[in-house]
Amino acid sequence: MRKFPFLALPALAVYALGALYAAPSGAAAPTETATLILRGGKVVTLDEKKPEARAIAIRGDRILAVGTDEEVGTFLGPATQVIDLKGALAIPGFIDSHAHFSGIGQVKLGLDLTTAASWDEIVAQVAKAVTWAKPGEWIVGRGWHQEKWKGAPKPNVEGFPVHDALSKVSPENPVLLTHASGHAAFANAVAMNAASVTRETPNPAGGEILKDAAGRPTGLFRETAAGLLSKAYAAARAKRKPEEVDKERRRVLELAAEECLSKGVTSVHDPGVSFETAELYRKVAQEGKLGVRLHVMSREEPAALAANLAKARTVGFAGNFVTVRAIKVTIDGALGSRGAWLLAPYTDLATSTGLNTVTLPDLRETARLALQHDYQLCVHAIGDRANRETLDVYEEAWKGRTDGKSLRWRIEHAQHLDPADIPRFGKLGVLAAMQGIHCTSDAPFVPARLGAKRSEDGAYVWQKLMKSGALISNGTDAPVEDVDPIASFHASVSRKLKNGSVFYGDQRMSRMEALRSYNVNGAYAAFEEGLKGSLTPGKLADIAVLSKDILTIPEDEIPSARVVTTIVGGKVSYRAKGR
Repeated sequence: MRKFPFLALPALAVYALGALYAAPSGAAAPTETATLILRGGKVVTLDEKKPEARAIAIRGDRILAVGTDEEVGTFLGPATQVIDLKGALAIPGFIDSHAHFSGIGQVKLGLDLTTAASWDEIVAQVAKAVTWAKPGEWIVGRGWHQEKWKGAPKPNVEGFPVHDALSKVSPENPVLLTHASGHAAFANAVAMNAASVTRETPNPAGGEILKDAAGRPTGLFRETAAGLLSKAYAAARAKRKPEEVDKERRRVLELAAEECLSKGVTSVHDPGVSFETAELYRKVAQEGKLGVRLHVMSREEPAALAANLAKARTVGFAGNFVTVRAIKVTIDGALGSRGAWLLAPYTDLATSTGLNTVTLPDLRETARLALQHDYQLCVHAIGDRANRETLDVYEEAWKGRTDGKSLRWRIEHAQHLDPADIPRFGKLGVLAAMQGIHCTSDAPFVPARLGAKRSEDGAYVWQKLMKSGALISNGTDAPVEDVDPIASFHASVSRKLKNGSVFYGDQRMSRMEALRSYNVNGAYAAFEEGLKGSLTPGKLADIAVLSKDILTIPEDEIPSARVVTTIVGGKVSYRAKGR
């Protein structure tokens, strides 16, 4: 089997004995033999013509047949590899419809702040990093979320810490810590100095430098303001040699692929990369080293889009590993950092309705460019006003057209909606790319931000959207959350929080709805329903094998299921230890 150079796979229990199968009496010999057969399991195909089977025959990178062990056994040849599933569940490979592929790998090169239970723990992590960092070297990390700490830091402004403790433990090394949402960042004094930020620095459009009562920057930078820090960090890293940059970027992709494949994710919709990064994806894919299939959304300013969209458009490159035919725009921020753009003020901050991070004229121009170049438009919109404004722009752009639904334009997240806008998704044919895990992750602070009525009426309203006729594709927004689809699947069907409470349970998905949102719907959301999303003969042989049947086991057992084998294009790309 082909092995990716960055994947160390244990030896497989692979058999190629013709005696394993006997063709049914009187059956004609098949004209093709399989290169790989999976047998002896429960195969859920998500193909309405044959929803369930026990075995799969694969030839090359395509599914050859599904059926009983005996039926599929007729495709056995002398060189066929055979894997006994031993009763395990085989399903189409998971399609994460919104995950930042490079980001998944990038976070593994910095501090992991996801498990920190307090600000003091984060300061301690940074203090430890200082001991091995070179003088002046930037210390970076990601994953902190103030709402998930055991208590508010002291002192704090709006529940966020101030930089003094961080600056004390790192007096010479700039520190840049990205919020779990990716929509805010925290810096120490050295980093702010590098970014030339003082108490006189004005807020950039669509962003905010949080300041204390005396007007001193606290270290918290919301939305576009975080770009001030990013530019300073990028300037420092620009001094590296080109070969060092290339080596690190490739390592990031290796780490991302390893993580995705270990979780059964075979395709990722990458929401917002530069044309430069998309070119790297193509190059690595052409070398046969990408590992995971990518549906790429370009995120650039309108002028750059106009100059590059035509030449960047790519469909099914390198054996269907890279497609570039979508555009990503971010119209607002996240709820956790109070950056989501709302119709009415935050319940817990009456002076704010959030932030609009791209101008409506720029969004309209991007919509025009998308239509001109036949690109899908995907807009990040979390707050109810952000969603309404986006729907308005879509509706305006489609005036006079009869093919609006066929364009499959998307809203990424669609988390908090005004009831009046919910039916518009189905009516217009706008796809909702949502993340089940965000619901249970955010639920503890959603009522504080929105109040009870807004939360019930429009927060993560999966059933209401589906009843409007809207299609929902699922994902994780990794590295905001773990890329693990089983956790997001469980959140989608349970909406259960860690404390056992359920967040508006009437909006739960059924298990089959949740599975389809992760496969069939994800394929449709990328114009790839003819290639993937179901285990149908002729489609790509992308398969995930699970340790437990997540469609039938007790709900509370779903999180304990694990991916034991991941197959991409008919090749085993991941196999759990001991399997």
